[in-house]
Amino acid sequence: MLYACSIAVLCAMLSGAASRVFAADPDAGEAVFKTQCGICHSPLQGKNMVGPSLFGVVGRKSGSVEGFHYSAANKAADITWTPEVLDKYLTAPREVVPGTIMTYAGLKDDAKRADLIVYLATLH
Repeated sequence: MLYACSIAVLCAMLSGAASRVFAADPDAGEAVFKTQCGICHSPLQGKNMVGPSLFGVVGRKSGSVEGFHYSAANKAADITWTPEVLDKYLTAPREVVPGTIMTYAGLKDDAKRADLIVYLATLH
C-alpha cells in the first residue's frame, strides 16, 4: 500500500494534474527504460556501464555513484534527482546540466517520461 501511495505521489508531483496520478505505469516505464536508457545504464545496484547505474537514482545526488567516472559538469551540478528534476532532465539533459557528456537528446513524450520516472523510483 505504501508503494502504491508513493507512486501516486510521484505522479502527482510530476504532472500537477489529478487525472495523471493514475496514468503513470512502472511496467510501461520499464519498457521505456529498456529502449531509451538500457543501452547505457543498468537498473542493477553497482553495475555501471557507459553511464552510471540508475539503481537508487531517485533521491540521489548527481555525480555520486561509486566507481563511475563522471564529467566535470555532472560532478559540479549539485543536483538531487527528485521526480521534478528528473522530469526536466529527461526532457532536455543539456539544458539542466550544461556540459554533460551524455549524448541523449531527451524524451519529449510526457506520458513515457512519467512512466519512466515511476519505474526509476522502484529501483531501490
